[in-house]
Amino acid sequence: MCEAKVYIEKKDGKLEECMENVITIKPEGDKLHLVDLFGEQKFVNANFKEIKLLDHQVILTEK
Repeated sequence: MCEAKVYIEKKDGKLEECMENVITIKPEGDKLHLVDLFGEQKFVNANFKEIKLLDHQVILTEK
């Protein structure tokens, strides 16, 4: 499947799981809009750091 797990790297360097089964990530203003396979949505105040396609992981950094 093509879903990803999204993590946010906190300012102290620790990774925190943000959302699972994410199918869409779209910039909206100064935030990222995440949508999962089941239609749940979340807006996060973060930037992209790394996308690991083979591992189905997206790592964001906290603003």
